[in-house]
Amino acid sequence: MFINENTPRVTIKVKENQRLGKKKERLTTFHVKEDAELFDYVLKKMGSMSKTAVKALLTNQRVRVNDRIVSQYNHPLKNKDVVTIIFSNKESGLHHSKLKIIYEDDYIIVVNKSEGLLSVATEKNETATAFRILMNHLKKQSPKNRLFVVHRLDRETSGVLLFAKNKEVQEALQNYWQYDVYEKIYYAIVEGCVEKSKDTIISWLTESQKTKMVYSSPTDNGGDKAITRYEVVKKNENFSLLKVFLETGKKNQIRVQMQSIGHPIVGDKKYGSTSSPLNRVGLHAAVLTLRHPVTGEKMKFEVPLPANMKMQF
Repeated sequence: MFINENTPRVTIKVKENQRLGKKKERLTTFHVKEDAELFDYVLKKMGSMSKTAVKALLTNQRVRVNDRIVSQYNHPLKNKDVVTIIFSNKESGLHHSKLKIIYEDDYIIVVNKSEGLLSVATEKNETATAFRILMNHLKKQSPKNRLFVVHRLDRETSGVLLFAKNKEVQEALQNYWQYDVYEKIYYAIVEGCVEKSKDTIISWLTESQKTKMVYSSPTDNGGDKAITRYEVVKKNENFSLLKVFLETGKKNQIRVQMQSIGHPIVGDKKYGSTSSPLNRVGLHAAVLTLRHPVTGEKMKFEVPLPANMKMQF
């Protein structure tokens, strides 16, 4: 299927002078319903922010009351006052130990997810997920805000994760994912000393409905064709650090293919690992490069290798 580079993914009606894409400032507005002091009110409304962060907002003149900048912590608020918080493009207002916003505009939101955090809830209905944390954050800005899942990372995989802010953008990203995602790069720490400095793994993946395990076959067995390239970055007697380039994006692709070549990812007991130096699966989604579904801009999102993965070499 041929997709023209200029094919529109999402058509958005834009008001005159409205600017698409990245904004220099974002405003979060609250309407006061009962008397309170300014510091306490902002701290309560921005529940994801620490006291220090709220103090910084006031000190840096990032808070307005009825369109007037106010920096006094104890400034009295009255019913029907309007409090506006001004965030620069580098600030998100979200302060969470497991999740950091690295980019946000009117259509997408991109985060750096830490290991140990689910992308979305499972059948067990966990509430501590990247989706729920972001949804709560957006709802505090406006009850009308919504969030939509585009793709997922496993609980123990850290790195770049993308969400959409409306249904049309979600569908565009998912429908054109194979055409509009130019680059997906991971880092993996695997068991053993990988001999080949670089290689391409091609196999066919099938999933057992009973065990939920994915299996790799070197020949076409009717499964999903998966292609993964890798380069050895560093290695020692026990482990190798690989830079992994995904040509396809199948469930557990990197994990099962690393097992298939005799070098399972550390900490990944499900796929053959017998060591766990990180107390987690040694997989990190480092780079996501894609075409913005509305503006058409090519955007690259990159997050550094976590410290505990660097320390192994």
